[in-house]
Amino acid sequence: MIDHVSVGVSDLDRATQFYEPVLAALGLARLVTRPATVGFGKAYPEFWINLRPAMPPVPHESGTHICLRAKSTAEVDAFHAAALTAGGRSDGVPGSRPHDRVRYYAAFVLDPDGNRIEAVTFPGE
Repeated sequence: MIDHVSVGVSDLDRATQFYEPVLAALGLARLVTRPATVGFGKAYPEFWINLRPAMPPVPHESGTHICLRAKSTAEVDAFHAAALTAGGRSDGVPGSRPHDRVRYYAAFVLDPDGNRIEAVTFPGE
């Protein structure tokens, strides 16, 4: 249903340095680099970061929450670790999150601009 998503960033170089290792943990690579945008994906750009120099200063609550599918709990763990190493902040450590209808394993991070990015997998699928 969704072909691609994008998030606004205030500093494209800083965001690229953050997202490259974080998304690599989920198997995505930088595929497109333009003056004001960078696209990451597997076969084509599925996740974009777009320069928005007028963004409010950090910390701010952008309201953005994007969840990316991981293949395993190990990928979720690697995503979270890469985000912290690259300057992100944890917004939910990797772990099982049982709910009424579904059990999933996820981690949440905030990028340098306050965008909330999640990695999720569904053990036992």
